[in-house]
Amino acid sequence: MQTVAVGWQLYTITGSALDLGLVGLAQFVPTVLLTLVVGPVADRYDRRIVVAVCHVLEAAAVAALALGTLAGRLDRAGILALVVVLGAARAFENPARAALVPRLVPARLIARAIASVTSAVQAARIVGPALGGALYALGPATLYALVAALYLVSGAVVLVVRDREPGRARDEITVESLFSGIHFIVRRRLLLGAMSLDLFAVLLGGATALLPIYARDILGTGAWGLGLLRAAPAMGALAMSLVLARRPVEHDAGPILFGSVLLFGVATVVFGLSRDVTLSLIALVVVGASDLLSVVIRQALVQLRTPDDMRGRVSAVHSLFTGTSNQLGEFESGLLAALFGPVAAVLIGGVGTMAVAALWMQRFPELRRFRLAAS
Repeated sequence: MQTVAVGWQLYTITGSALDLGLVGLAQFVPTVLLTLVVGPVADRYDRRIVVAVCHVLEAAAVAALALGTLAGRLDRAGILALVVVLGAARAFENPARAALVPRLVPARLIARAIASVTSAVQAARIVGPALGGALYALGPATLYALVAALYLVSGAVVLVVRDREPGRARDEITVESLFSGIHFIVRRRLLLGAMSLDLFAVLLGGATALLPIYARDILGTGAWGLGLLRAAPAMGALAMSLVLARRPVEHDAGPILFGSVLLFGVATVVFGLSRDVTLSLIALVVVGASDLLSVVIRQALVQLRTPDDMRGRVSAVHSLFTGTSNQLGEFESGLLAALFGPVAAVLIGGVGTMAVAALWMQRFPELRRFRLAAS
């Protein structure tokens, strides 16, 4: 709901495709600046508390969006500044949350657990954008207030999760420990290949930042249409996550990973060329399903190949890769749309994604052969 509200309100104020891209950049910058700090925090402190505190900070930032809107003083700079705060909170939240999941289930169930958690997230991503598009008619301030309340509920809920291993080493934070997550990944080509594949493929294929333009100017729908377009990738992702929760990928994970990235690029091209709402929704459903498949495979690989005392730091670097691909990808899409138009921007991204997948097949042959079966 927050994504719909911020995107629609900002585009209403400025009418600028570049500003939509700046929303992604505003979330990306804190991830980069805080990468070396958030990992050690997740490894040193109770990960549940880290996530809960982040939700409180996110609630405060969204409440500020609501108050600024009510006062009539919320402008482009104010929106982007508060999005930076949200990005900083998520920079701490994501590694702690990702590193918490493997502590709750046996190693043999990690892939299934990640898929199950993701199915819940995707269900929210279906209901949220559609509901956000409908509730926007009540005004962005009302929508922001509801989002802030839900953040507080999330913070309370995560605190009741029981960590089966509450004890945690309190090693001294040094320069070496700050960079240890990066060193760990660089020394393991399988992890480096999987993360960099996502980085460059999704960086080029980030068409979702342009959905407000497609909804208003190309497909001719209003805020309700934007809500449906936002929800469509989550619908595909939810369907895929439910399948993976029952039948997780274990054998032939490498070929399936590359196939999902190629399908992501093809579906992005179809969406870029479409002028029909139904076809556009179908293409976005495929985008979401294929992206989710690659996400679950990659996350399971990272968690299975990383010891628990390193998971916070490795997850922080992983979040940097995914944040770069998602948030900087939104900026890239907005910039290309401003230079060449939204359709050309989406097509360039889709074709580029397929090219990256083909190149990585050659550069990382071990990535074509790996399995996810845990010992």
